[in-house]
Amino acid sequence: MLDHARTNTVNARPPTLATRHIVYLIVSAAAPLSAMAGTVPLAFAFGNGAGVPAVFVLTGLVLLCFSASYAVIARRTGGQGGFYSAATEGLGRPMGVISGYVAVCAYNLAAIGLLGAFGYFSSLVLADQGMHLSWWVCAAAGTVIVGWLGYRDIGAGARTVAAMLSGEIAILLALDIAVAVRDGVPSALPAASFAPHEMFDHGFGVSIMFAAISFIGFESAALYGREARDPRRSVVRATYIAVVLITAFYAFTSWVAVGALGAGNVRREAGRQLGDLFFTLADTYLGPIAGTAMEIMLCLSLFAATLALHSAANRYMQTLADDRLLPTPLAASHPRHSSPHRAGLVQTALNAVAVAGFALAGLDPYTGMTTTMLGLGTLGIVALQAVAALSVLGLARRSATVPWQRLAASVLGFAGLAAAFWLGVDNFALMSGS
Repeated sequence: MLDHARTNTVNARPPTLATRHIVYLIVSAAAPLSAMAGTVPLAFAFGNGAGVPAVFVLTGLVLLCFSASYAVIARRTGGQGGFYSAATEGLGRPMGVISGYVAVCAYNLAAIGLLGAFGYFSSLVLADQGMHLSWWVCAAAGTVIVGWLGYRDIGAGARTVAAMLSGEIAILLALDIAVAVRDGVPSALPAASFAPHEMFDHGFGVSIMFAAISFIGFESAALYGREARDPRRSVVRATYIAVVLITAFYAFTSWVAVGALGAGNVRREAGRQLGDLFFTLADTYLGPIAGTAMEIMLCLSLFAATLALHSAANRYMQTLADDRLLPTPLAASHPRHSSPHRAGLVQTALNAVAVAGFALAGLDPYTGMTTTMLGLGTLGIVALQAVAALSVLGLARRSATVPWQRLAASVLGFAGLAAAFWLGVDNFALMSGS
Protein backbone atom coordinates (compact mmCIF):
# COMPACT_ATOMS: atom_id res chain seq x y z
CA MET A 1 0.00 0.00 0.00
CA LEU A 2 1.26 3.47 -0.82
CA ASP A 3 2.51 5.63 1.98
CA HIS A 4 1.81 9.30 1.38
CA ALA A 5 2.43 10.34 4.96
CA ARG A 6 5.88 11.71 4.26
CA THR A 7 6.55 15.26 3.10
CA ASN A 8 9.69 17.28 2.78
CA THR A 9 8.47 19.68 5.40
CA VAL A 10 6.66 18.46 8.49
CA ASN A 11 3.16 19.86 8.82
CA ALA A 12 3.01 22.36 11.64
CA ARG A 13 -0.77 22.37 11.88
CA PRO A 14 -2.98 19.42 12.82
CA PRO A 15 -5.51 18.23 10.20
CA THR A 16 -8.44 20.63 10.11
CA LEU A 17 -10.92 19.34 7.51
CA ALA A 18 -14.15 17.72 8.66
CA THR A 19 -16.49 15.90 6.29
CA ARG A 20 -18.54 19.03 5.64
CA HIS A 21 -15.46 21.01 4.58
CA ILE A 22 -14.52 18.36 2.03
CA VAL A 23 -18.12 18.35 0.75
CA TYR A 24 -17.93 22.14 0.23
CA LEU A 25 -14.71 21.79 -1.77
CA ILE A 26 -15.88 19.00 -4.05
CA VAL A 27 -19.42 20.32 -4.67
CA SER A 28 -17.91 23.73 -5.44
CA ALA A 29 -15.64 22.06 -8.00
CA ALA A 30 -18.78 20.81 -9.74
CA ALA A 31 -20.02 24.46 -9.81
CA PRO A 32 -23.83 23.95 -9.62
CA LEU A 33 -24.82 27.34 -11.03
CA SER A 34 -22.25 27.10 -13.82
CA ALA A 35 -23.57 23.65 -14.70
CA MET A 36 -27.17 24.83 -14.76
CA ALA A 37 -26.52 28.02 -16.72
CA GLY A 38 -23.80 26.62 -18.98
CA THR A 39 -24.32 22.94 -19.75
CA VAL A 40 -28.01 22.25 -19.08
CA PRO A 41 -29.25 24.56 -21.90
CA LEU A 42 -26.87 22.75 -24.28
CA ALA A 43 -28.21 19.38 -23.11
CA PHE A 44 -31.77 20.64 -23.62
CA ALA A 45 -31.02 21.96 -27.11
CA PHE A 46 -28.72 19.27 -28.53
CA GLY A 47 -29.49 16.34 -26.24
CA ASN A 48 -32.73 14.65 -25.31
CA GLY A 49 -34.63 17.82 -24.38
CA ALA A 50 -37.22 17.23 -21.67
CA GLY A 51 -35.49 13.96 -20.67
CA VAL A 52 -32.39 15.72 -19.27
CA PRO A 53 -33.50 15.42 -15.59
CA ALA A 54 -33.73 11.64 -15.96
CA VAL A 55 -30.23 11.59 -17.48
CA PHE A 56 -28.90 13.36 -14.39
CA VAL A 57 -30.47 10.68 -12.21
CA LEU A 58 -28.98 7.92 -14.35
CA THR A 59 -25.54 9.56 -14.30
CA GLY A 60 -25.77 9.96 -10.54
CA LEU A 61 -26.53 6.25 -10.15
CA VAL A 62 -23.47 5.36 -12.26
CA LEU A 63 -21.32 7.64 -10.12
CA LEU A 64 -22.74 6.13 -6.94
CA CYS A 65 -21.54 2.75 -8.25
CA PHE A 66 -18.16 4.34 -8.91
CA SER A 67 -18.15 5.80 -5.40
CA ALA A 68 -18.90 2.41 -3.84
CA SER A 69 -15.88 0.92 -5.59
CA TYR A 70 -13.71 4.00 -4.99
CA ALA A 71 -14.41 3.69 -1.26
CA VAL A 72 -12.57 0.35 -1.20
CA ILE A 73 -9.41 2.02 -2.48
CA ALA A 74 -9.83 5.15 -0.35
CA ARG A 75 -9.94 3.11 2.85
CA ARG A 76 -6.77 1.24 1.85
CA THR A 77 -4.86 4.40 0.96
CA GLY A 78 -6.03 6.42 3.94
CA GLY A 79 -8.06 8.71 1.71
CA GLN A 80 -4.97 10.14 -0.01
CA GLY A 81 -3.50 10.27 -3.47
CA GLY A 82 -6.70 10.28 -5.52
CA PHE A 83 -6.58 8.46 -8.84
CA TYR A 84 -2.82 7.95 -8.59
CA SER A 85 -3.18 5.86 -5.44
CA ALA A 86 -6.26 4.05 -6.77
CA ALA A 87 -4.59 2.94 -9.99
CA THR A 88 -1.39 1.93 -8.19
CA GLU A 89 -3.27 -0.12 -5.60
CA GLY A 90 -5.40 -2.01 -8.09
CA LEU A 91 -3.48 -2.09 -11.35
CA GLY A 92 0.17 -1.71 -10.37
CA ARG A 93 2.85 0.93 -10.36
CA PRO A 94 3.10 1.61 -14.13
CA MET A 95 -0.64 2.33 -14.46
CA GLY A 96 -0.46 4.40 -11.28
CA VAL A 97 2.31 6.56 -12.70
CA ILE A 98 0.40 7.09 -15.96
CA SER A 99 -2.77 7.95 -14.01
CA GLY A 100 -0.85 10.39 -11.81
CA TYR A 101 0.53 12.33 -14.76
CA VAL A 102 -2.84 12.32 -16.53
CA ALA A 103 -4.48 13.63 -13.35
CA VAL A 104 -1.99 16.51 -13.05
CA CYS A 105 -2.62 17.48 -16.68
CA ALA A 106 -6.40 17.04 -16.52
CA TYR A 107 -6.96 19.08 -13.36
CA ASN A 108 -4.63 21.85 -14.53
CA LEU A 109 -6.38 22.02 -17.89
CA ALA A 110 -9.80 22.10 -16.24
CA ALA A 111 -8.69 24.85 -13.85
CA ILE A 112 -7.33 26.91 -16.77
CA GLY A 113 -10.60 26.43 -18.65
CA LEU A 114 -12.66 27.62 -15.70
CA LEU A 115 -10.37 30.61 -15.24
CA GLY A 116 -11.06 31.63 -18.83
CA ALA A 117 -14.80 31.38 -18.18
CA PHE A 118 -14.42 33.44 -15.01
CA GLY A 119 -12.62 36.19 -16.93
CA TYR A 120 -15.12 36.13 -19.79
CA PHE A 121 -18.29 36.30 -17.70
CA SER A 122 -16.83 38.73 -15.15
CA SER A 123 -16.00 41.12 -17.98
CA LEU A 124 -19.57 40.89 -19.31
CA VAL A 125 -21.16 41.41 -15.89
CA LEU A 126 -18.94 44.40 -15.13
CA ALA A 127 -19.76 45.88 -18.55
CA ASP A 128 -23.47 45.70 -17.69
CA GLN A 129 -22.67 47.81 -14.64
CA GLY A 130 -20.71 50.37 -16.66
CA MET A 131 -17.22 49.05 -15.86
CA HIS A 132 -15.36 47.97 -19.00
CA LEU A 133 -12.45 45.63 -18.30
CA SER A 134 -10.88 43.14 -20.70
CA TRP A 135 -11.47 39.49 -19.94
CA TRP A 136 -7.77 38.91 -19.36
CA VAL A 137 -7.68 41.60 -16.66
CA CYS A 138 -10.48 39.81 -14.80
CA ALA A 139 -8.79 36.44 -15.34
CA ALA A 140 -5.47 37.82 -14.10
CA ALA A 141 -7.17 39.14 -10.95
CA GLY A 142 -8.80 35.73 -10.47
CA THR A 143 -5.42 34.03 -10.90
CA VAL A 144 -3.86 36.14 -8.15
CA ILE A 145 -6.72 35.65 -5.67
CA VAL A 146 -6.98 31.91 -6.34
CA GLY A 147 -3.22 31.59 -5.94
CA TRP A 148 -3.30 33.50 -2.66
CA LEU A 149 -6.10 31.37 -1.21
CA GLY A 150 -4.41 28.20 -2.43
CA TYR A 151 -1.21 29.28 -0.67
CA ARG A 152 -3.00 29.57 2.67
CA ASP A 153 -4.34 26.70 4.77
CA ILE A 154 -7.08 24.62 3.19
CA GLY A 155 -9.60 25.76 5.80
CA ALA A 156 -9.53 29.29 4.36
CA GLY A 157 -10.31 27.95 0.91
CA ALA A 158 -13.07 25.71 2.26
CA ARG A 159 -14.73 28.63 4.04
CA THR A 160 -14.50 30.79 0.93
CA VAL A 161 -16.09 28.24 -1.38
CA ALA A 162 -18.73 27.42 1.25
CA ALA A 163 -19.94 31.02 1.25
CA MET A 164 -20.02 31.17 -2.55
CA LEU A 165 -21.66 27.75 -2.84
CA SER A 166 -24.41 28.81 -0.43
CA GLY A 167 -25.19 31.84 -2.59
CA GLU A 168 -25.43 29.99 -5.90
CA ILE A 169 -27.57 27.20 -4.45
CA ALA A 170 -29.84 29.72 -2.70
CA ILE A 171 -30.66 31.64 -5.87
CA LEU A 172 -31.36 28.47 -7.86
CA LEU A 173 -33.61 27.12 -5.10
CA ALA A 174 -35.40 30.47 -5.02
CA LEU A 175 -36.06 30.08 -8.76
CA ASP A 176 -37.28 26.50 -8.27
CA ILE A 177 -39.70 27.57 -5.55
CA ALA A 178 -40.96 30.56 -7.55
CA VAL A 179 -41.77 28.35 -10.55
CA ALA A 180 -43.55 25.80 -8.33
CA VAL A 181 -45.59 28.52 -6.58
CA ARG A 182 -46.61 30.41 -9.73
CA ASP A 183 -47.24 27.46 -12.05
CA GLY A 184 -48.21 24.82 -9.51
CA VAL A 185 -46.27 21.69 -8.61
CA PRO A 186 -47.78 19.41 -11.31
CA SER A 187 -46.82 21.89 -14.04
CA ALA A 188 -43.41 22.65 -12.54
CA LEU A 189 -42.51 18.95 -12.30
CA PRO A 190 -43.89 17.32 -15.48
CA ALA A 191 -43.98 13.53 -15.48
CA ALA A 192 -42.92 13.58 -19.14
CA SER A 193 -39.29 14.14 -18.13
CA PHE A 194 -39.08 10.59 -16.78
CA ALA A 195 -41.08 8.89 -19.51
CA PRO A 196 -38.92 6.34 -21.39
CA HIS A 197 -39.65 7.88 -24.79
CA GLU A 198 -38.36 11.25 -23.55
CA MET A 199 -35.36 9.91 -21.68
CA PHE A 200 -34.13 7.77 -24.59
CA ASP A 201 -35.08 10.25 -27.28
CA HIS A 202 -32.47 11.17 -29.91
CA GLY A 203 -29.62 13.06 -28.28
CA PHE A 204 -29.57 10.77 -25.22
CA GLY A 205 -25.82 10.20 -25.60
CA VAL A 206 -25.14 13.92 -25.92
CA SER A 207 -27.02 14.56 -22.68
CA ILE A 208 -24.99 11.85 -20.93
CA MET A 209 -21.84 13.64 -22.02
CA PHE A 210 -23.01 17.02 -20.69
CA ALA A 211 -24.17 15.41 -17.44
CA ALA A 212 -20.71 13.88 -16.97
CA ILE A 213 -19.15 17.34 -17.46
CA SER A 214 -21.48 18.76 -14.79
CA PHE A 215 -20.25 16.28 -12.17
CA ILE A 216 -16.53 16.89 -12.69
CA GLY A 217 -14.73 17.47 -9.40
CA PHE A 218 -16.91 15.35 -7.12
CA GLU A 219 -14.24 12.60 -6.96
CA SER A 220 -11.56 14.92 -5.54
CA ALA A 221 -12.32 14.05 -1.89
CA ALA A 222 -9.49 11.51 -1.94
CA LEU A 223 -6.95 14.32 -2.33
CA TYR A 224 -7.56 15.82 1.09
CA GLY A 225 -6.73 12.82 3.26
CA ARG A 226 -3.61 14.27 4.84
CA GLU A 227 -5.56 17.40 5.86
CA ALA A 228 -8.69 15.55 7.07
CA ARG A 229 -9.30 14.79 10.73
CA ASP A 230 -10.48 11.25 10.04
CA PRO A 231 -9.50 10.53 6.41
CA ARG A 232 -10.64 6.91 6.13
CA ARG A 233 -14.18 7.86 7.12
CA SER A 234 -14.59 11.49 6.07
CA VAL A 235 -13.25 11.03 2.52
CA VAL A 236 -15.68 8.19 1.80
CA ARG A 237 -18.61 9.96 3.45
CA ALA A 238 -17.90 13.21 1.60
CA THR A 239 -17.83 11.40 -1.76
CA TYR A 240 -21.20 9.74 -1.15
CA ILE A 241 -22.79 12.93 0.18
CA ALA A 242 -21.49 14.96 -2.76
CA VAL A 243 -22.85 12.53 -5.37
CA VAL A 244 -26.29 12.43 -3.75
CA LEU A 245 -26.50 16.20 -3.28
CA ILE A 246 -25.30 17.03 -6.79
CA THR A 247 -27.59 14.46 -8.41
CA ALA A 248 -30.66 15.60 -6.48
CA PHE A 249 -29.98 19.29 -7.11
CA TYR A 250 -29.20 18.96 -10.82
CA ALA A 251 -32.14 16.67 -11.50
CA PHE A 252 -34.61 18.80 -9.55
CA THR A 253 -33.53 22.18 -10.95
CA SER A 254 -33.40 20.96 -14.57
CA TRP A 255 -36.82 19.32 -14.02
CA VAL A 256 -38.28 22.62 -12.84
CA ALA A 257 -36.76 24.36 -15.87
CA VAL A 258 -38.52 21.84 -18.13
CA GLY A 259 -41.76 22.65 -16.33
CA ALA A 260 -41.25 26.40 -16.70
CA LEU A 261 -40.55 26.12 -20.44
CA GLY A 262 -42.97 23.29 -21.19
CA ALA A 263 -41.85 19.77 -22.10
CA GLY A 264 -42.80 20.28 -25.73
CA ASN A 265 -41.03 23.65 -26.02
CA VAL A 266 -37.85 23.07 -24.03
CA ARG A 267 -35.66 22.00 -26.95
CA ARG A 268 -36.68 24.97 -29.12
CA GLU A 269 -36.42 27.56 -26.31
CA ALA A 270 -33.05 26.28 -25.12
CA GLY A 271 -31.71 26.34 -28.68
CA ARG A 272 -32.87 29.93 -29.05
CA GLN A 273 -31.59 31.25 -25.71
CA LEU A 274 -28.69 28.89 -24.82
CA GLY A 275 -26.59 30.59 -22.11
CA ASP A 276 -29.29 33.19 -21.40
CA LEU A 277 -31.90 30.57 -20.55
CA PHE A 278 -31.66 30.52 -16.75
CA PHE A 279 -31.14 34.28 -16.54
CA THR A 280 -34.33 34.79 -18.54
CA LEU A 281 -36.17 32.43 -16.19
CA ALA A 282 -34.82 34.36 -13.21
CA ASP A 283 -36.02 37.65 -14.74
CA THR A 284 -39.45 36.15 -15.44
CA TYR A 285 -40.08 34.44 -12.12
CA LEU A 286 -37.98 36.47 -9.66
CA GLY A 287 -37.57 39.88 -11.31
CA PRO A 288 -34.69 41.76 -12.99
CA ILE A 289 -32.76 42.20 -9.74
CA ALA A 290 -32.63 38.44 -9.31
CA GLY A 291 -31.38 38.06 -12.88
CA THR A 292 -28.53 40.46 -12.14
CA ALA A 293 -27.81 38.65 -8.88
CA MET A 294 -27.64 35.34 -10.75
CA GLU A 295 -25.12 36.82 -13.19
CA ILE A 296 -22.92 37.88 -10.27
CA MET A 297 -23.33 34.49 -8.58
CA LEU A 298 -22.30 32.79 -11.84
CA CYS A 299 -18.96 34.61 -11.65
CA LEU A 300 -18.55 33.59 -8.01
CA SER A 301 -19.49 30.02 -8.90
CA LEU A 302 -16.78 29.91 -11.55
CA PHE A 303 -14.29 31.38 -9.11
CA ALA A 304 -15.15 28.79 -6.45
CA ALA A 305 -14.83 25.98 -9.00
CA THR A 306 -11.46 27.32 -10.16
CA LEU A 307 -10.23 27.46 -6.57
CA ALA A 308 -11.42 23.91 -5.87
CA LEU A 309 -9.71 22.50 -8.97
CA HIS A 310 -6.59 24.57 -8.24
CA SER A 311 -6.46 22.92 -4.80
CA ALA A 312 -6.92 19.47 -6.36
CA ALA A 313 -4.18 20.04 -8.95
CA ASN A 314 -1.78 21.23 -6.22
CA ARG A 315 -2.31 18.10 -4.18
CA TYR A 316 -1.77 15.83 -7.16
CA MET A 317 1.53 17.57 -7.84
CA GLN A 318 2.53 17.29 -4.20
CA THR A 319 1.66 13.58 -4.10
CA LEU A 320 3.67 12.82 -7.24
CA ALA A 321 6.57 14.89 -5.92
CA ASP A 322 6.39 12.85 -2.69
CA ASP A 323 7.11 9.77 -4.80
CA ARG A 324 9.78 11.58 -6.86
CA LEU A 325 7.71 11.59 -10.03
CA LEU A 326 7.89 15.40 -10.07
CA PRO A 327 10.65 17.64 -8.66
CA THR A 328 10.89 16.88 -4.93
CA PRO A 329 10.69 20.55 -3.79
CA LEU A 330 7.01 20.48 -4.86
CA ALA A 331 6.33 17.98 -2.06
CA ALA A 332 6.95 20.58 0.63
CA SER A 333 4.13 21.79 2.88
CA HIS A 334 4.09 25.35 4.20
CA PRO A 335 5.42 25.44 7.79
CA ARG A 336 2.48 27.54 9.01
CA HIS A 337 -0.41 26.90 6.59
CA SER A 338 0.39 23.21 5.89
CA SER A 339 -0.56 23.86 2.26
CA PRO A 340 1.30 22.53 -0.82
CA HIS A 341 2.52 26.08 -1.37
CA ARG A 342 5.27 25.37 -3.89
CA ALA A 343 2.99 23.24 -6.02
CA GLY A 344 0.44 26.04 -5.75
CA LEU A 345 2.94 28.63 -6.98
CA VAL A 346 3.75 26.45 -9.99
CA GLN A 347 0.06 26.02 -10.80
CA THR A 348 -0.52 29.76 -10.43
CA ALA A 349 2.34 30.41 -12.84
CA LEU A 350 0.80 27.97 -15.34
CA ASN A 351 -2.51 29.83 -15.07
CA ALA A 352 -0.79 33.17 -15.66
CA VAL A 353 1.08 31.84 -18.72
CA ALA A 354 -2.15 30.40 -20.15
CA VAL A 355 -4.07 33.66 -19.69
CA ALA A 356 -1.24 35.67 -21.22
CA GLY A 357 -0.87 33.24 -24.12
CA PHE A 358 -4.53 33.26 -25.08
CA ALA A 359 -4.74 37.04 -24.66
CA LEU A 360 -1.65 37.73 -26.80
CA ALA A 361 -2.91 35.31 -29.45
CA GLY A 362 -6.20 37.21 -29.57
CA LEU A 363 -8.23 34.03 -29.07
CA ASP A 364 -11.74 34.12 -27.67
CA PRO A 365 -11.60 33.33 -23.94
CA TYR A 366 -14.76 31.25 -23.99
CA THR A 367 -14.79 29.36 -27.28
CA GLY A 368 -11.00 29.29 -27.58
CA MET A 369 -9.86 28.78 -23.99
CA THR A 370 -12.69 27.58 -21.81
CA THR A 371 -14.37 24.99 -24.01
CA THR A 372 -11.16 23.40 -25.29
CA MET A 373 -9.23 23.33 -22.00
CA LEU A 374 -12.25 22.24 -19.96
CA GLY A 375 -13.19 19.67 -22.59
CA LEU A 376 -9.74 18.07 -22.53
CA GLY A 377 -9.66 18.15 -18.74
CA THR A 378 -13.10 16.53 -18.58
CA LEU A 379 -12.06 13.67 -20.86
CA GLY A 380 -9.00 13.04 -18.73
CA ILE A 381 -10.94 12.98 -15.48
CA VAL A 382 -13.68 10.68 -16.84
CA ALA A 383 -10.99 8.29 -18.11
CA LEU A 384 -9.37 8.33 -14.66
CA GLN A 385 -12.71 7.59 -13.01
CA ALA A 386 -13.10 4.54 -15.27
CA VAL A 387 -9.58 3.36 -14.40
CA ALA A 388 -10.30 3.81 -10.68
CA ALA A 389 -13.42 1.64 -10.98
CA LEU A 390 -11.38 -0.97 -12.85
CA SER A 391 -8.73 -0.86 -10.11
CA VAL A 392 -11.09 -2.52 -7.66
CA LEU A 393 -11.34 -5.53 -9.98
CA GLY A 394 -7.57 -5.67 -10.08
CA LEU A 395 -7.45 -5.49 -6.30
CA ALA A 396 -10.00 -8.30 -6.03
CA ARG A 397 -7.74 -10.58 -8.08
CA ARG A 398 -5.07 -10.32 -5.39
CA SER A 399 -7.34 -10.23 -2.35
CA ALA A 400 -10.51 -12.03 -1.31
CA THR A 401 -11.52 -9.20 1.02
CA VAL A 402 -13.48 -7.18 -1.56
CA PRO A 403 -17.25 -7.85 -1.10
CA TRP A 404 -19.16 -8.99 -4.17
CA GLN A 405 -21.43 -5.96 -3.91
CA ARG A 406 -18.40 -3.70 -4.40
CA LEU A 407 -17.28 -5.78 -7.35
CA ALA A 408 -20.69 -5.48 -8.97
CA ALA A 409 -20.64 -1.72 -8.37
CA SER A 410 -17.19 -1.53 -9.93
CA VAL A 411 -18.33 -3.32 -13.08
CA LEU A 412 -21.38 -1.08 -13.45
CA GLY A 413 -19.38 2.05 -12.70
CA PHE A 414 -16.66 1.15 -15.20
CA ALA A 415 -19.20 0.35 -17.93
CA GLY A 416 -21.02 3.64 -17.43
CA LEU A 417 -17.85 5.74 -17.25
CA ALA A 418 -16.28 4.04 -20.26
CA ALA A 419 -19.45 4.83 -22.22
CA ALA A 420 -19.31 8.46 -21.05
CA PHE A 421 -15.67 8.71 -22.14
CA TRP A 422 -16.47 7.28 -25.57
CA LEU A 423 -19.37 9.72 -25.97
CA GLY A 424 -17.09 12.58 -24.95
CA VAL A 425 -14.52 11.65 -27.59
CA ASP A 426 -17.18 11.07 -30.24
CA ASN A 427 -18.83 14.43 -29.50
CA PHE A 428 -15.71 16.43 -28.64
CA ALA A 429 -16.40 19.03 -31.32
CA LEU A 430 -19.80 19.73 -29.79
CA MET A 431 -18.47 19.66 -26.21
CA SER A 432 -15.52 21.96 -26.90
CA GLY A 433 -16.74 24.01 -29.83
CA SER A 434 -13.44 23.20 -31.52
